[in-house]
Amino acid sequence: MTAPATPPPPLPPLSGSARTWGTLALSAATFMNVLDTSIANVSLPAIAGDLGVSPTQGTWIITSFAVANAIAVPLTGWLSQRFGQVRLFMASVTLFVIASWLCGLAPNMPLLIAARTLQGFVAGPMIPLSQSLLLASYPRALAGLAMAMWSMTTLIAPVMGPLLGGWITDNISWPWIFYINVPVGIASVLATWAIFHKRETARQSLPIDAIGLALMVIGVGSLQVMLDIGKEHDWFSSPLVTGCAVAAGVGLLAFWLWERDEAHPVVDLSLFKIRNFWAGTLATAVGYGLFFGNVVLLPLWLQQFMGYTATQAGEIMAPVGLLAMILSPIVGKSIGRVDPRRYATFAFVVFALVLWMRSLFSTQADFVTIMIPTIIQGISMAFFFIPLVTLTLSEIPPHRVPAASGLSNFVRITAGAIGTSVTTTLWENRASLHHAQLTEHLTADSPALAHTMQTLQAAGMTPAQALAQIERMTNQQAYMLAANDIFWASAVLFIALIPLVWLAHKPAPVAGAADAAAGAH
Repeated sequence: MTAPATPPPPLPPLSGSARTWGTLALSAATFMNVLDTSIANVSLPAIAGDLGVSPTQGTWIITSFAVANAIAVPLTGWLSQRFGQVRLFMASVTLFVIASWLCGLAPNMPLLIAARTLQGFVAGPMIPLSQSLLLASYPRALAGLAMAMWSMTTLIAPVMGPLLGGWITDNISWPWIFYINVPVGIASVLATWAIFHKRETARQSLPIDAIGLALMVIGVGSLQVMLDIGKEHDWFSSPLVTGCAVAAGVGLLAFWLWERDEAHPVVDLSLFKIRNFWAGTLATAVGYGLFFGNVVLLPLWLQQFMGYTATQAGEIMAPVGLLAMILSPIVGKSIGRVDPRRYATFAFVVFALVLWMRSLFSTQADFVTIMIPTIIQGISMAFFFIPLVTLTLSEIPPHRVPAASGLSNFVRITAGAIGTSVTTTLWENRASLHHAQLTEHLTADSPALAHTMQTLQAAGMTPAQALAQIERMTNQQAYMLAANDIFWASAVLFIALIPLVWLAHKPAPVAGAADAAAGAH
């Protein structure tokens, strides 16, 4: 695998209003992209009902986007060399707008899934290229500030997605969760063209590694489908899930063996020879998998067992962005002077504290009690993404940043899917265990059961209704205890991640970082 023999000299950074508008244009596209990974989740019942399919079939709206996106993200480096970073980014955003419009117009489920697949695939290069173009727009001393601006969109969008999707579905109609991308995308394309069209990167006429591409599609596609349908089909008791697992394992192994000796690989796996890249990528992936699994678990528990509506659950999650927005610019401006490994360690400690606090929740926890850890979590998010992105890309030459960013984002996105699947599966399994342990004490001669039955019957319930209410209470308690187990285990794993960060080298200090940061205020 070969990098360009004579990489072009880096372009001078942008300045003044051009840099501000360029940052806004790239961030708007990133926000739109990340928002679409979660905005459709709460709208699935409405979409499935309107299109006349079951909710289970409706989940392919999510799966199709995720599979196509997972395949496209690691191709960013190869595509940007062939077509140029600016041209590829603009094409990606333009096609995303068209695909979003087609999603809203879809009259049936097959066409909606096809449009979502296109939307997921063309979205792939947007996040890595927005990182790369932003880094090229700022002086190296302000690279942390650039990543702070970028990370705020990726922090807020996943939280805003369910909240915005639920509100649009309830108050307008579900096609508008896709139509809102159209004006944002058009504005992003126009601004990007105005600012970046003279900053196109060098292109190479690279041959298409058709075998590598085919193996990657098989391996990554099978893995993503397995993760998305596993819980629904009881994992490896299903021949379909087992077949996907085998196809993923064989496909990814064959892909790795093929790409090692390929002169023009579709994914530059030689990046994993760079210590800071693999250590930063692995720490980011595991941390993000833990974070995202718990982001999915908390609203599920609130809505299914605590009586919260989708909007109320969204209100619990929304404050996570408050402290992140306040602190991210501070972290970004100081990252050139502070060892990013220290910041990442602090982030993992705060994540562990937040999850430990959640592990103490009970079924009597009120709105404020549940929200406090969410607010604190904003601190850890500000100190998580920026230092780890800085660490991951610190030893990467500028011309390899799109490939490195694409590969690290692919690993992170895949880890998020794995975290979601593992968390929800473990939650149900632990709940079944706790339910069995709780019901062991509810025997016919149990004084507690007899007293509860008498209390409920005195309130006007029939014996059958009283037993049904006791079962609901037992179920609620079992899922609460199961959630506590996962919160506690996640806290321990975050602490265990800290040594991984310190395997990376300390990035070289950036000359002039202090002066540049002071001038940025």
